[in-house]
Amino acid sequence: MKVRWLEIARIAAVLLMAAIPGGAVLAQTTERLVVDRFTGLAIGGVDPVAYFTDHAMLPGLADFELAAQGAVWRFRNADNRTFFKKAPEVYGPQFGGYDPIDVARGIAVAGNPRLWLIHGQRLYLFSREDSRDAFSAAPDVVSHRAAAAWPALRDTLAR
Repeated sequence: MKVRWLEIARIAAVLLMAAIPGGAVLAQTTERLVVDRFTGLAIGGVDPVAYFTDHAMLPGLADFELAAQGAVWRFRNADNRTFFKKAPEVYGPQFGGYDPIDVARGIAVAGNPRLWLIHGQRLYLFSREDSRDAFSAAPDVVSHRAAAAWPALRDTLAR
């Protein structure tokens, strides 16, 4: 009996999703900033400033790009690009875009630009809705623990 590789991969994916709460696939990475390895875009090409100015996740445009921190950042307009260029530590996602709940546990799991929260005038991205909910319940505690764990974790990630 012949088994196709595509069928095996599909079955493996289903089993993997069933084994993870909520069906989310958790991927770890080795970069200090969450960057799409195929496009070089930070946070999936989403405008990080728009989270603050428009209170929404909005895609950036190729016409308004900026190369910074080893990635290409996209913005909705020239003003947003200028704001980011002047203060990337304010507008960029905390912990390189990794989920702060996982960072606090000492692991790097890439955040999803669709799962976000602003706390203390800083942007946080989350890999799962339950992580965002846990962060929302105690943002100061989690951000403090993640900030304490981040330097050692960051040093294990590639530059």
